[in-house]
Amino acid sequence: MAQEKTAYGKVYLIGAGPGAADLITLRGARILAQADVVLHDALVTAEMLALCPQAEKIPVGKRSGQRSTAQLAINELLVACAEKYPLVVRLKGGDPMLFGRADEELHALESRHIEVEIVPGITTALAAAAATLQPLTKRGIARSVAFFTSSTAPNQPDELTLPDCDTLIQYMGGREAVITAQKLLEQGRSPALPVIVVENCSLENQRILRMTLRDLEQGLGERQGPVLVMIGAALEARVTPEKQNEK
Repeated sequence: MAQEKTAYGKVYLIGAGPGAADLITLRGARILAQADVVLHDALVTAEMLALCPQAEKIPVGKRSGQRSTAQLAINELLVACAEKYPLVVRLKGGDPMLFGRADEELHALESRHIEVEIVPGITTALAAAAATLQPLTKRGIARSVAFFTSSTAPNQPDELTLPDCDTLIQYMGGREAVITAQKLLEQGRSPALPVIVVENCSLENQRILRMTLRDLEQGLGERQGPVLVMIGAALEARVTPEKQNEK
């Protein structure tokens, strides 16, 4: 007698965006409102989770330097939820396909032939550019942008390799910002190179700090939330009509 095939529900990997509940996409919010269970990151806010009052909510957060859920356990939990529920949501901060470990979760689900759909979200770098009114590219100054992180996979070297790009965006860069600045200065980058640090991007307690590469080398001190570090000549403070009138 042939073994009965397990019936699975469908899993959606949804990008929650940078933090503010109203920055999730319409598609993401619609599916969230239909979900049976939501496995969510630590950075997903209570306001965002209020969009799915009907769903069972399972925190599977990963926070740097804090106790967190191992990725293998998250993968297994996704499969277990797909065995139990028709509509499963894995809600990730930012966009699932950028520093969201989506590859590992996709592999775990696809190996069981579980149907998966990706719903993109606004990645924090773009939200930070909007919040600071600071384009990441600028004609004649910057035509390339690189997103990078200091995080590495287990058993991988921790040495930070910086991309060769006009505008650099370092995710999860709070504690590693000093090393980033040192390496850029060693490469011959100007100590006066503009730097913008955005903490708690898009939330009510958002903080924006403008500094130089030399300032960044001195560190960022204590921070209360996730930090994004933007570096490059395109980030030079723009001269607005108000500032022109001040002269």
